[in-house]
Amino acid sequence: MDTGRDPNRVVIFDTTMRDGEQSPGASMNLEEKKRIAAVLEEMGVDVIEAGFPIASNGDFEAVREIAKLVKTSSVAGLSRAAKKDIDRAWEALQGAAAPRIHTFISTSPLHMKFKLQMEPEAVHQAIIDSVSYARKLCGDVEWSAEDASRTEHDFLCRCVETAIKCGAGTINIPDTVGYAVPDEFASLIRMLFDRVPNIDKAIISVHCHNDLGLAVANSLAAVGAGARQVECTVNGLGERAGNAALEEIVMALRTRQNAMPYKTGIHTEVITRASRLVSTVTGFPVQPNKAIVGANAFAHESGIHQDGMLKHAGTYEIMTPESVGLSRSTLVMGKHSGRHAFKSKLKELGFELGDNAVEEAFRRFKDLADKKKDVFDEDIVALVDDQVVRSNEHIRFVSLQVIAGSKGPQQADLELEIDGVVKQTRATGDGPVDATFKAIRQLYPHEARLQLFQVNAVTAGTDAQAEVTVRLEENGKTVNGQGADTDTLVASCKAYLHALNKLLTKRQKTAPAALSA
Repeated sequence: MDTGRDPNRVVIFDTTMRDGEQSPGASMNLEEKKRIAAVLEEMGVDVIEAGFPIASNGDFEAVREIAKLVKTSSVAGLSRAAKKDIDRAWEALQGAAAPRIHTFISTSPLHMKFKLQMEPEAVHQAIIDSVSYARKLCGDVEWSAEDASRTEHDFLCRCVETAIKCGAGTINIPDTVGYAVPDEFASLIRMLFDRVPNIDKAIISVHCHNDLGLAVANSLAAVGAGARQVECTVNGLGERAGNAALEEIVMALRTRQNAMPYKTGIHTEVITRASRLVSTVTGFPVQPNKAIVGANAFAHESGIHQDGMLKHAGTYEIMTPESVGLSRSTLVMGKHSGRHAFKSKLKELGFELGDNAVEEAFRRFKDLADKKKDVFDEDIVALVDDQVVRSNEHIRFVSLQVIAGSKGPQQADLELEIDGVVKQTRATGDGPVDATFKAIRQLYPHEARLQLFQVNAVTAGTDAQAEVTVRLEENGKTVNGQGADTDTLVASCKAYLHALNKLLTKRQKTAPAALSA
């Protein structure tokens, strides 16, 4: 990655696959991470943080494979301030065209005393040792001061100066617990520029959490104060209330050039596709009123708004749907649409599928068109996403027949393929969904507990596809699953099976402490 050190260029550092994956249930397998990495690279993300290599073999493999896959973005691996962490990160990054070791340690009195149980002098020495060692291995080193926004200023300045002196080219100042407010956070960044003598030799980065809903505001305030890297995630994904949302940071900078004359290298037309992919892979639906990528972000229902829009789009629209890759087209496909038109539509929606995958998607599209009069872009996106997440599953859906209504008991006849063997069962329950999930347990006994069951309509109308999200928990491990179908019960069954399959393959985390930098 080369920013050319343009004073107005803001580096976009995406941590969807590392910090974003810390959301309960948001685990991603290797193939899913590779798909996300490819879209992030296409979008022009400068730095892709692919994982925390020492955390697990799964994280190590993901960083290693993404390092090989990505050619134009930098690939970062996270490590604590320990030689074994740094060695493991460097090993994973060997195939990267532009590798970055990202190492961190806590610097706030609270974290040093209770989390690290280290004295400030020991923490300072750990910074010297870890950054110096990482710099001998890799030409691009980033250092983070975890809980920087609650760190004493004198100590933070000393640590930042030392990290730069030891070879860190990027210094990250995280608001780890989302405690800061914009003016305060901007003042912190300005203080560092005023007091750290060698600060001109590094790019100052910020990583803001959204506990008070201020992650984007704090990040932009920091940019105004001199920060030139923002760490963020697609859809604002992340633990607790999430991280600064990449799409909001980028579009705010693009839209408000008069107030913030900064630029990024992001191809904004890829934003919607990236958002949909991350939502599908993680099973985290995007709220309808979410800025930039929500279903209602460009909808105008008020009569006054509609009248103004008809006269001039600028009356209520500060950016165009096309600028974030959202198509204006409504219905374009139906039961008489041919294979060529369908392939063109897939390309328009940003899907690059192999011949076999296209044939399977076309078959499913025809089945959908028989059930649904009008097939919208959103339907096709849901259909293809549903097809992709169901590839290489251990347990596959075959068929479901349900008896429902006010006169119970409700009954589900379910047929699944488990490791290539088709099995059938019948179950009753307190409602059709309960009966369906009990049937799954009968065919594949397990101890996972249902934590979340959520239904969203993909489009309007009674024939709309339902998109269902299911969250399962077992032995402290949490996963989300997603399923789509015109039949809500079939979508529910698919979502449960998707979550169950992910639970079966979820890698075991071995890191002793969750990382929040």
